[in-house]
Amino acid sequence: MAKAKTQFICQNCGTVHNRWAGKCEGCGEWNTIVEEDPMGGIGSGPGKTPKKGRPVTLTSLSGEIEEAPRIPTGMSELDRATGGGFVRGSAVLIGGDPGIGKSTLLMQAAAALSRRGHRIVYVSGEEAVAQVRLRAQRLGAADTDVLLAAETNVEDILATISEGKRPDLIIIDSIQTLWSDTADSAPGTVTQVRTGVQAMIRFAKQTGATMVLVGHVTKDGQIAGPRVVEHMVDAVLYFEGDRGHHYRILRTVKNRFGPTDEIGVFEMSDKGLREVSNPSELFLGERNEKSPGAAVFAGMEGTRPVLVEVQALVAPTSLGTPRRAVVGWDSSRLAMILAVLEAHCGVKLGSHDVYLNVAGGYRISEPAADMAIASALVSSLAGVALPADCVYFGEVSLSGAVRTVSHTGQRLKEAEKLGFSAAFLPSASAELPKGAKGRWTEIESLPDLVSRIAGSASRFRQVEDE
Repeated sequence: MAKAKTQFICQNCGTVHNRWAGKCEGCGEWNTIVEEDPMGGIGSGPGKTPKKGRPVTLTSLSGEIEEAPRIPTGMSELDRATGGGFVRGSAVLIGGDPGIGKSTLLMQAAAALSRRGHRIVYVSGEEAVAQVRLRAQRLGAADTDVLLAAETNVEDILATISEGKRPDLIIIDSIQTLWSDTADSAPGTVTQVRTGVQAMIRFAKQTGATMVLVGHVTKDGQIAGPRVVEHMVDAVLYFEGDRGHHYRILRTVKNRFGPTDEIGVFEMSDKGLREVSNPSELFLGERNEKSPGAAVFAGMEGTRPVLVEVQALVAPTSLGTPRRAVVGWDSSRLAMILAVLEAHCGVKLGSHDVYLNVAGGYRISEPAADMAIASALVSSLAGVALPADCVYFGEVSLSGAVRTVSHTGQRLKEAEKLGFSAAFLPSASAELPKGAKGRWTEIESLPDLVSRIAGSASRFRQVEDE
């Protein structure tokens, strides 16, 4: 009889080793490797003895498609991020930094759903019942019929929510505090997290209740625990923000029932989270229109256009290696823009420090911001302010050409709505709005943009000399 194989799994990062070691090669932590039976865990049944399987019914791809029923929360920003509301029978994982407002968001959503007549169960594994009640009173949710429990044992939680009428929404805060009798390890380890999430998802699929799981994040910003948890759930949302700013962004990373590029914008106040229906006004607040190095970028987040200010500072340096500091954008893409400016436009930045910041703590991820970044850099180097009523968007290639981007019409409509009457955009852009009154300047290459900014700088100096 063949000898049963065993695996050694790190309880911190989930790396599988063939033998025990004191230090994990994956994360570098000590004394975190534990021996586990490979027959248990994901894909295993309640017993270790293999049994004969039963055949399942095979069907074709064609047939009727039933749209997944949703539970709208009434919070427009939350419904936007989830694709229209929570889907019945789905599992949603929400991650975010400690203290960013995850529990506040879910308490407000639970109260809103309870007022609509839904049965909501809130299970807290980190706070006592009295602490959760204090938050509910501060948020104005104490008068709702949200059912509350403070428990961490998986079997006790399942036994509690299985009694009586089926809940419409179950909130587990958080998955790192869950522990099960079937796993011999401490709460928060890979085995316990995986086992707890498996049990919760199984209950959601069998009963049709929506399961919302709160997850901690690591210092790198990723949800702690095994990455297999993100594959098991139906949707993964990240609640982002900077404690130095009041705004919070709920970003969709994975969604089996909706788009994955939507965001919901909230503003933190003493009475909880307030929805921000027009985030462009939030990111454009307190603009200094006469300051060099500031350009307004017309971006897109899913189906929502967002206008945000990009700030650049180019200053001479006395160091042998100039400094490049970036906040809110990709540092590698900044290096590419600097190389294109020097190679094709003759803009020498090798003896200057470059500082780049996206106002409001917002983070830009789309390449359409290339032209706005380049405009801000040239404006700061030339010492002349860009037009206050102009927006910029366009992707810059390594050859210096400006490439077209999608959703041109929506970007221009949002800019016009906020009082911007001019735009620098790629040439041959499609989807231009009909009947708009804006002044559009089409740019074919980055040298063309630099020459226009430099020409306005020379005219500005002539006026100053006169």
